[in-house]
Amino acid sequence: MVAGSVGPLVSAQWLQDQLQSGSKADLIICDVRWGLAEGPKRDGFAERRIAGARFVDLDTDLSSAAGPQGRHPLPTPEAFADAMGALGISNSSTVIAYDDAGGGLAAARLWFMLDAIGVAAAVLDGGITEWVGPFESGPMAPIDRVEFVAAEWPTASFVDIAQVEAEIEAGRALELVDARSAERFAGVTPSVDPRPGHIPGAVSLPWPDNLEGSTMATPEVLARRFDGLGDSPVAYCGSGVTACHNLLAMRVVGRSGRLYAGSWSQWAADPDRPAATST
Repeated sequence: MVAGSVGPLVSAQWLQDQLQSGSKADLIICDVRWGLAEGPKRDGFAERRIAGARFVDLDTDLSSAAGPQGRHPLPTPEAFADAMGALGISNSSTVIAYDDAGGGLAAARLWFMLDAIGVAAAVLDGGITEWVGPFESGPMAPIDRVEFVAAEWPTASFVDIAQVEAEIEAGRALELVDARSAERFAGVTPSVDPRPGHIPGAVSLPWPDNLEGSTMATPEVLARRFDGLGDSPVAYCGSGVTACHNLLAMRVVGRSGRLYAGSWSQWAADPDRPAATST
């Protein structure tokens, strides 16, 4: 949570109250809907969205081009700042992100990136599924660009593949938490992964288990879920997106973690890197 601001999770009622009162002048709602098959859900945004929302494209606004670094590698700080500024988001904005998957695809990714560099942000609990306020449709209105000052991705929030490799080679237990399904973790189901399995030593904590229906599980349930992890576990998934939902759930119960954005899509792209397939 950013001191003196919202976060990491807000309810639909809270957001409605803020919009009705107008107490947060720089409150910006971001629609970050995305699907593994269809990609950014621009058509869904045009058809029906929370009134006033702006569309954030996971593939172009929150990632650099797919390649050896993974399917959704982090953008450069400058590219991220440019994307945010084009959306009318400044460093002093308060951003509420939502999707249609309880925050996992890919509202939590936007939240984590903004929160990591000190911008007030939160995920709308339940997303568009829980929203009962006004909707709108049609093209998004033009947005005035604002200044967003770039900030380096902090090492306290992110790790890269070199850090993961060094920990494994040294025999140290870097706590890796895999947010993919148990089947993908074990390598027993076809998927978009470059090869089956998971990073050796990782534990399986599928992100949908953070939810009860479309909203976040209770703090008691989440606390038990993450019990036994160290002070700063490393979250990963297929491409650094759903891993952010585990980081969001950790934050709800006062824990912190780091993101390995390259995730399995980067790790498994090199056949010389080890892979485990047992559960």
